[in-house]
Amino acid sequence: MLGSTHGTLTTHSRPARVVACGEQPPHTVHGMSEPHRDGGGQGACPVDRDVSGRPLHAPVPDLDRFFRPESVAVIGASDREGRPNTGITRQLIAWAERVGARLHPVNPGRTEVFGRPCHAGVADLPEPVDLAVLLVGDPLPVIEQLAEAKVKFAVAFASGFAETGERGAAAQDRLAEAVARSGLRLLGPNTNLNAFEKFRTDLDGPAIALITQSGHQGRPVFSLQELGIRLSHWAPTGNEADLETADFLSYFATRPEVGAIAAYVEGLKDGRSFLLAADRAARNKVPVVAVKVGRTETGARTAASHTGKLTGADEVVDAAMRQFGVIRVDGLDELQDTAALLARARKPTAEGVAVYSISGGTGAHFADLATAAGLRLPTLGAAKQAELHQWIPDYLHVANPVDNGGHPVGDWRGRKILDAILADPSIGILICPITGPFPPMSDKLAQDLVDAAEQTDKLVCVVWGSPVGTEDAYRRTLLGSTRVATFRTFANCITAVRSYLDHHRFVDGYRSPFDDAPRVLSPSARKAHALMRPGQQLSEHAAKQLLRAYGIRVPREQLVTSAAAAVRAASLVGYPVVMKASGPQLAHKTELGLVKVHLTSASQVRDAYRELTDIARYEDIPLDGVLVCQMIERGVEMVVGVTRDSLFGPTVTVGLGGVLVEVLQDVAVGVPPFGEDQARAMLDELRGRALLDGVRGAPPADIDALVEVVLRVQRMALELGDELAELDINPLVVLPRGQGAVALDALAVCP
Repeated sequence: MLGSTHGTLTTHSRPARVVACGEQPPHTVHGMSEPHRDGGGQGACPVDRDVSGRPLHAPVPDLDRFFRPESVAVIGASDREGRPNTGITRQLIAWAERVGARLHPVNPGRTEVFGRPCHAGVADLPEPVDLAVLLVGDPLPVIEQLAEAKVKFAVAFASGFAETGERGAAAQDRLAEAVARSGLRLLGPNTNLNAFEKFRTDLDGPAIALITQSGHQGRPVFSLQELGIRLSHWAPTGNEADLETADFLSYFATRPEVGAIAAYVEGLKDGRSFLLAADRAARNKVPVVAVKVGRTETGARTAASHTGKLTGADEVVDAAMRQFGVIRVDGLDELQDTAALLARARKPTAEGVAVYSISGGTGAHFADLATAAGLRLPTLGAAKQAELHQWIPDYLHVANPVDNGGHPVGDWRGRKILDAILADPSIGILICPITGPFPPMSDKLAQDLVDAAEQTDKLVCVVWGSPVGTEDAYRRTLLGSTRVATFRTFANCITAVRSYLDHHRFVDGYRSPFDDAPRVLSPSARKAHALMRPGQQLSEHAAKQLLRAYGIRVPREQLVTSAAAAVRAASLVGYPVVMKASGPQLAHKTELGLVKVHLTSASQVRDAYRELTDIARYEDIPLDGVLVCQMIERGVEMVVGVTRDSLFGPTVTVGLGGVLVEVLQDVAVGVPPFGEDQARAMLDELRGRALLDGVRGAPPADIDALVEVVLRVQRMALELGDELAELDINPLVVLPRGQGAVALDALAVCP
């Protein structure tokens, strides 16, 4: 983790926070040019919605008066020793004094609390109140009183709500409804005092803003202050009956003192709100690092029992975070180290990493791990290696990693080596793993690293591997530096550095997908609406008509209801043909023998028609006819589909198709809206991506056509909204480059 902030302030560059709504140039939305407004400021902005009616900008709640109120009421205040409310009241009094707020105790059973006049009820407060803290078992009866007094914010600590089951969830719903009617904003219930912690005010530099649904899980990040890392806010969101993670994420992304946002998320209240908030952070180049529990079924169950919210399919959550630049880490140690680095490190000048160590074994080990994680360790040029060999014996490896052999770090040569490595234009990051203290070498090395970091605009990282952590070289020298990022483990260093590079690469090229989200229904949507059948699964024939409406290519085919008609259709379609039974109840035709391929004559077509209809009659499967289809033999079989996620709404899936989708489950997920770049990135996530590039002499597939299908399916998902529960195009045959893609089969389900 980075050292203390005494000394020169260091930060990565980014534009000033957007604080007001402003016009943006028109953007083309799949052929439609429309104006757009950025909702960057505090408060409400002009409503801008996509074709499904969902907002395209995150409102930024004005939380200034929550975190720094002028007046506070404590409902249920107490100074009777031994009562839980007494300790909380005492802490709130101390907090109010620190932030300069006037605090008013409220308790009908007392005339004063800790020497302060105590008021019988909310109506008796001597002045308007910005924040009310509710130390009562049931906050619901107090909400109406607070509304009448025009209180802006309230905090409810009480538990026993959605985290306890159905009855608690019903009670929370009643609380949320009362809050919505009141006009105030509520934090909680089932929250705690973390927002009112004592933050160090002697630290400078960009700060970390912390969001947690479980207060205890934020303790490691909060403790970074003891190592010199500044924290500005802590939002313990609890059950999120009103204020949620997305609200604080949007607010923190506009705060000039916030260098990074760290979040511990158990469940998201609303997926769309989270995406809009993450989009705001990405627009403002504010890194967001998050632990999101629920990767496993057990973790998801536990999270739901704790917060009473949906966790969502983890693959969708993962994809959504990745699309909007949220850096997902697995542990609290990774959360603190990654957030600390991203908050304070400058923008990289190059992506190359140099590994420098006292020991060749240490350097090789770290280099292996870093390379496996995707970091790039460029080989230093011959001239640079010759320069390094002025101070390092010739028999030692200096190409990268650089092994100094130990002795040069103990004298004047150590600093020369560091400066020479940092001067290489291909190197943007220097990492020095020190596996254990070895005075005086490690002490001198630590000081040289700090001094070199002060003279460069490149990132210098140190891994201090000693399990003790009390050494002066660590506690004073490294942690006392504003410019050196210090870690305790190889893994955390690599995770943080990779995240640092990923973040800057992402925000430098970021264009919000919400800017290009369609606002107006296309003519395709009007055609598609007429095809939908509520509560039914469409037949293959009807599903393909739906694809045609959106310009997705399907084979030449005809739906027939007699053997004679099948023969005529085959001659029009052209031999060889495929014949398939078509009906609204058919999902897996091949398993039932309801597909016949490579038919080359009229007699085969007649026989196939009779066999297909006989099987359907025997299995009691209603048909709308038999499809006679053009046979497509050459291409890569893919699957493209739409499902509805409980948190994020429609999601788009692409992957290897045919039987491989069930065997390998090699798919990538996208959460609309997204653009062409994200569609291509989804393909790059596939383990079988090489098949599209051509293997074993096969020609490269038409990737442009595949991307276009993905984007058209996304548009369909957005425009049809709740009318489309599921779409499955499998297989979508991607033909050789320049020849397009053809949907051979399709399934669509209307809710």
